[in-house]
Amino acid sequence: MIIEKQLTIVNKLGLHARAATQLAKLANQFESKITIHQGEKEAFANSVLALMMLESSQGKQVLLRCEGNDAESAIEAIENLIVNKFNEDE
Repeated sequence: MIIEKQLTIVNKLGLHARAATQLAKLANQFESKITIHQGEKEAFANSVLALMMLESSQGKQVLLRCEGNDAESAIEAIENLIVNKFNEDE
């Protein structure tokens, strides 16, 4: 199963080190191949360095793509993390 969802980075600091670490830890809990695309750039969601190289700042649109048996659960969990601003106090 492949699921894609367009999301907006809403937290003030964007996909910085702490947020990227949270996202990578969450992505590693799933069997699915999870990638995040921003323009021409693509990153595996389980790699903190790759996520930071996307340079996703507040307001940027990203495409979340999950491929595998638990894709639905993965996309839902990651969407919640992004929508909830990586649980950061702003």
